[in-house]
Amino acid sequence: MDQGIDLNIYGKTDLIIVCVDDPKNILREAAISNGIACITITELSEDIAPTLFFSIHKMPSAPIVLASHWQAGIMTLVIKQLSTRFTEIVGVETAAVYDDLDPIGPLVESQVGSFVGRALIRIQGNWQWLDAKNNARALRMHNGEAAEGHPMSTYDVPAIGALTGAPDIRFDFVTGRSIGTHKGLAASHDLYIDMEGKLLSGEVKKLRVIISDPKGSAHLTSIGVFLIAEEILGSTSRKGSEKIGLQLPETLIQTEDIIERLKGFDVQIIEDAGLGQ
Repeated sequence: MDQGIDLNIYGKTDLIIVCVDDPKNILREAAISNGIACITITELSEDIAPTLFFSIHKMPSAPIVLASHWQAGIMTLVIKQLSTRFTEIVGVETAAVYDDLDPIGPLVESQVGSFVGRALIRIQGNWQWLDAKNNARALRMHNGEAAEGHPMSTYDVPAIGALTGAPDIRFDFVTGRSIGTHKGLAASHDLYIDMEGKLLSGEVKKLRVIISDPKGSAHLTSIGVFLIAEEILGSTSRKGSEKIGLQLPETLIQTEDIIERLKGFDVQIIEDAGLGQ
């Protein structure tokens, strides 16, 4: 693929899912240039510029979905639904807990070492790039144990900023025992959401929600990709979207019922699961 890609050998192509390392942007640019829908899930925030500029110049005629959020946007989709409970959101702290017992693929394995580098976060309304190693925070886990997390530049951070307007936002990568492992079961992949603000009732509250997939990280990512693909292509139960051009999971997918839809994939949504720290 380093020398390019001949799409003719694949026949009619409706969707390209970029889930491999593509430093030359070959797959994304092929999709944009040929009017093919595309889902891309392999970049960090600082990698977005080439695709962004290419798209603006070429004006894609199909949806190009930038989905390099954690787990292809699952957490941000849930946050979008949760945000409708608030009139004002002043802080959103999120974290992903990676359990060593949760098997991962070779691409993610090769990337893990670079997850903790420079990180984009929002502090008091200011967007800042920080050295992740020097800006750890303690996450209180489901079982009361504390684990150290380091900020990471997923698309979730700017996406949450756009959705909520919260002045304080961060995403942390944490290594620790998952809910599944703690119960003596297979390792789960757990996402923590701590949102603070004023509810529709006027109450000021810090809400914690945990998203836990008992089948692990790869399964949760595949759900995120499936939801996006279904929105693009349609299915027997859902009509495909007519949106084109640059999209994000949260601009493409309807989120009014996303929590219930995730439960349909056996994903556990634990609401008001204790206050974060």
